[in-house]
Amino acid sequence: MKSFEHFLGQMMEAARLAQAKDPHAATGVIQKALRDSGLLPAQVSKGTAAKETAAAQADLIDVNPVPEWVEAFRHGDGAVPKGGRRARWTVPGRKRSGIPARDPRAPGEFLQGSFSTAAGTRRYKLYVPSAPASGPRPLIVMLHGCTQDPDDFAAGTEMNALAEERGCLVLYPEQARDANASLCWNWFEAAHQERDGAEPSLIAGMTREVIESQQADRARVYVAGLSAGGAMAAIMAATYPELYAAVGVHSGLPVGRARDLITGLAAMKKKGPAGAGRTAGRLCQRVPVIVFHGDRDDIVHSGNGDAVLEQFLHPAPGSPVEPLRRLQERAVDGDGRGYTKTAMLDSAGRSVAEYWELHGAGHAWSGGSPAGSYTDPGGPKASAEMLRFFLGQVD
Repeated sequence: MKSFEHFLGQMMEAARLAQAKDPHAATGVIQKALRDSGLLPAQVSKGTAAKETAAAQADLIDVNPVPEWVEAFRHGDGAVPKGGRRARWTVPGRKRSGIPARDPRAPGEFLQGSFSTAAGTRRYKLYVPSAPASGPRPLIVMLHGCTQDPDDFAAGTEMNALAEERGCLVLYPEQARDANASLCWNWFEAAHQERDGAEPSLIAGMTREVIESQQADRARVYVAGLSAGGAMAAIMAATYPELYAAVGVHSGLPVGRARDLITGLAAMKKKGPAGAGRTAGRLCQRVPVIVFHGDRDDIVHSGNGDAVLEQFLHPAPGSPVEPLRRLQERAVDGDGRGYTKTAMLDSAGRSVAEYWELHGAGHAWSGGSPAGSYTDPGGPKASAEMLRFFLGQVD
């Protein structure tokens, strides 16, 4: 078999040809890549080849997760799943039909709504705690990863149960399938990396609308996400620092590391040079950030976790920044999963930046519930630690 890097290069070339509106050439490159890697027989019927090629073309826009036939190639697994054909893998805990059961620890309302601007329309879910508000509530905006939706992400992160305990609102924007067929936030496209860009303007506008309608605390609004959602959360904090008081990035990427699909795929596979990209390093001010990333993540390279931390610690030259004190802690969670926590403290001793490197962990929400997709029940509980970090930012 040829190397994965060679295979990825072939798929990037196919993506370039598709963007250049040369579908026949793109199809030829995809078929050759599949044949070279042993994932497509040398002699197949036209119908079979067409089906394999169509599936591969559809997966070109799915930057997370890696398609199953790429994963099989990477791990040297040429086995055919049940049914005798290459079907999509089922992620542990993924609900293929229906909505995950409501968490009894979150008895509040889980409302459904939508928000529209000139940039488009996006649906959302909003968790409102059951207890009456004693004052303006904090608001956490949670951005799901590819192939996920608000119900799935809420079930996996269990953020609603934590919000019930702490009296927080939780907003889950939902990506539209006509904006990305794999339900990914388009973090890798330049048009979605700028203030008032298409998707950032929709998420920011939705956030403001919920603040108004729910009379949320404007000083305690936070944004977090997983993978593509983590990359978009970083974009939101960088482009709207007056709106979001802190950001949580789980298995995501720094702002501006990519400008299109091809550079997005490259950024996911390995850490690029510091400051790469159109908007990287342009943060106008330091925003408190908490980062989680598994050091065995083979979908988004773990070097991106370090890059996110560095980007938010070092805004644009000339921006006033307070010196920080670094503390590092190495520990083992109750289930035996090791991690290294690096915390940056301000002059008052408050943690304003944290990086949780999860040893042996892959591309999944740490400490999450198997009721949702892309979760790892082991390791420190990312949701609880993010909420602790967010609420600790109040002066």
